[in-house]
Amino acid sequence: MAKKSSKSRKLNVYSNLTRRLKTKKDSSARKRAEYLASLPKNPVQRFFYRVHPKRFWSYWFSRRGLFMLIKLVGIFILLMVLLAGALFAYYRKDLDAIRPSELAKQVQTTVSKYYDRNDKLLWEDKGEGNYKLTVKADQISEYMKQATVAIEDRNFYKHGGISPIGIARAAITDLRGESIQGGSTLTQQLVKQVYFADEAHDRSLSGIPRKIKEMILAIEVERLYDKDQILTLYLNESPYGGRRNGVQSASQTYFGIPASKINLPQAALLAGVPNQPGLYDPYNEAGNEALINRQHEVLNKMVANNYITQKEADDAKKVPILDKIRPESDQYSNIKAPHFVQMVRSQLEAELGKATVGKGGLTIKTTLDWGVQKELKKAMKKEFKTYDPSYYGFNNGAATVQDNTNGQIIALMGSRDYNYPGYGQNNAATSFIQPGSSIKPEVYAQLLKSDGFGSGTKTLTDSNDFAKEYGAPLQNADKRFEGAITLRKALAESRNIPAVKAMYVAGVESTIDNIRKMGDKYYCTRGVEQQAGLSAAIGGCGTRQIDHVNAFATLANAGTRHEQSSILSVKNSQGQTLIKWKDKSKQILDPEIAYIIGDILSDPYARLGLTKGRYVTGVEIPGIKTAVKTGTSDLNGKPRDLWVMTYSKKISMGVWLGNATTKALKNGNSLIPGKIVDPVMKYTDKHYDEGVKSKYGAWLKEPKGIKHIGGELYPSWYKKSSSGTSMTFDKVSKKLATKCTPSGAEIKLTVTKSTNPITKKDIYMAPDGYDASQKDDKHKCGDDKPTVSAKREGNKIVADYSQGGHGLDTLYFIVDGKTVHKESVSGNGSSSYTYTGDGNKAYVKVEDSYYYTGRSGTFSL
Repeated sequence: MAKKSSKSRKLNVYSNLTRRLKTKKDSSARKRAEYLASLPKNPVQRFFYRVHPKRFWSYWFSRRGLFMLIKLVGIFILLMVLLAGALFAYYRKDLDAIRPSELAKQVQTTVSKYYDRNDKLLWEDKGEGNYKLTVKADQISEYMKQATVAIEDRNFYKHGGISPIGIARAAITDLRGESIQGGSTLTQQLVKQVYFADEAHDRSLSGIPRKIKEMILAIEVERLYDKDQILTLYLNESPYGGRRNGVQSASQTYFGIPASKINLPQAALLAGVPNQPGLYDPYNEAGNEALINRQHEVLNKMVANNYITQKEADDAKKVPILDKIRPESDQYSNIKAPHFVQMVRSQLEAELGKATVGKGGLTIKTTLDWGVQKELKKAMKKEFKTYDPSYYGFNNGAATVQDNTNGQIIALMGSRDYNYPGYGQNNAATSFIQPGSSIKPEVYAQLLKSDGFGSGTKTLTDSNDFAKEYGAPLQNADKRFEGAITLRKALAESRNIPAVKAMYVAGVESTIDNIRKMGDKYYCTRGVEQQAGLSAAIGGCGTRQIDHVNAFATLANAGTRHEQSSILSVKNSQGQTLIKWKDKSKQILDPEIAYIIGDILSDPYARLGLTKGRYVTGVEIPGIKTAVKTGTSDLNGKPRDLWVMTYSKKISMGVWLGNATTKALKNGNSLIPGKIVDPVMKYTDKHYDEGVKSKYGAWLKEPKGIKHIGGELYPSWYKKSSSGTSMTFDKVSKKLATKCTPSGAEIKLTVTKSTNPITKKDIYMAPDGYDASQKDDKHKCGDDKPTVSAKREGNKIVADYSQGGHGLDTLYFIVDGKTVHKESVSGNGSSSYTYTGDGNKAYVKVEDSYYYTGRSGTFSL
């Protein structure tokens, strides 16, 4: 047989291999086809057949499934690399800004300037002394560096700008819908402070995109800078509470030393502040406890990082560090209107953020008028120079002046003197103080919304019949009751009981809501109205003076409330306008209501009972028509806070005198603050014309619709209440008589009927302390009644009597239907009366203190 050639053998091998591969491929295809043929034809059934756990996991644990998984992972990694590259390329435009020369420019000392409305410089916020905010690395205490790393980023020297664990934690919080926090390294925080401070309030730049940009910039910062440079930049940039950004500024402000001299207790205190600079500000007394806890946390972490020993930490904790903080007043030397300027700064921090304000470079034009402010300061100084502290007992005061037409504060003093020891720096104009009776105009403003009330209404009787609704017996300041008086007299003389009844009729919640809408926006807030109840009608809750003045400006401005403001404009160092004042107003009261209240408060004859007919400085101001309401809060029967609230057509003003603590005054009345009001209102009404070009002493214009009835004012919707309704009352309980009320205790009275504007139910106002809303609860049908027996002994009528359930009162001897003799009796006993006149029939009657009677039988004489 012929031998096959080598070429033939190779072809055979290839052919065999091809056949085997083909056979294998065919077999695989055949198996695939058989598998597909075995699947249900219905697509839904086929899907559930395939995802059966047994078949699902069989596939993914097969070689074919493994290859598929590798492909998917590879594609995912490739996409992530491409995405990271794209993001890095997108944000590459920002990298030039973090070059060493550019980043250093971002961290620098700046000055903010505050001006009055006429461009008078009030304050330059530049710190104390001529020092730079920025310092070099070798000018910062090692304790400060270590404390900062320990509390902010213990792995600072190990990472490259970002922390994977921190990123994961931030991602989880973001997925939960929470703000991204807790995942930032110290480098990221530096980037955030420098580049994202102005974006903090822009939601479009928040969330994951900003976080990604932050991380990319942090990585690049780590590439361009060494760790010591990054830490130095961070310490020069971080906010340390109040006015200070940067460790040098903080150390100078709080301790009066350069950053290089900071010791361990000081470093631990300062390092904890940037986390919450508002709360941990050493000058924020409310946060002092939290600040010390934070300092101790810093010290503990310094021990954990082996920067200090446990003994050093314990010794540092024992140092009374807050006692060594320099007084805040030292930071505000040469400042004009300090309470006002600090209030403005706090408002800016709330609107722009503490970091933005702390960096400075702002030009702030305020609403203050320096001329009015000087007049107010002079009047306050004169008051405390001439008053007798040993007699009156107050040691502090505050005043606010506001333009009625736009809500702008034009003068403010938060204390008697900003530099007064102990409490001068505290701003009483923004503190919560009970306004006393000065809240009453706002109470009556709500009442006048109903259809049965005007300045001449007498339904709110001044009598002490309101104990049950009020919760305790009520008193007026003079301890007297005047009976049925007009609403004009009740408000002008500041009677307490009619004011409480007014709130009762109008509704507690609706009245308080109206008070807040008028301008006293925090009056009885956070559920306090439930505790205060009707006492809110006479100043039972606290309010801020600035808000109280705004509420009175609403009355002066025909019921229109302007949003109160203290800032006209704010510009940054580039001249860009960050804030510009816009008038925001809302009609709260009908102009008729505001006018009627103003007419009462400006009526000198109506308040004669308050002024006792004498001229009172500040309450009456020659040449200026003003509406005035005084107020006094009490403490254990003694005055505590003295208020005068006043307004002209142009200006509203509030003055408070009292103590820096809640201590009561020795003597005094609410007319005393008028001595401060008088000169300020005179000056302001003559020299301040912003918004109102009116004549000196001009007054409010009467709106159309006001009704003039009997010399009094009523709103156009006034409907005279029905009157002359007769009701039977019980003399003992002074409530409505019942079937158990004895006839002797009954009395018929004429009551006035009106409608409660809240419940829409009829209410009846009865005179002389009688209550038409309650029934007699003194008499019960089963009460024991007194008894008496009588007989004739010669020319004498002899009676024996016994009391029932109540003490006896009067014994009557009656002959032929006429009382011939009566006498007071008590307890059980006997009495006689010698009768010498003519008569046929006689009997004796006894009456007790509840008007129950007992009668003897009739006998012949």
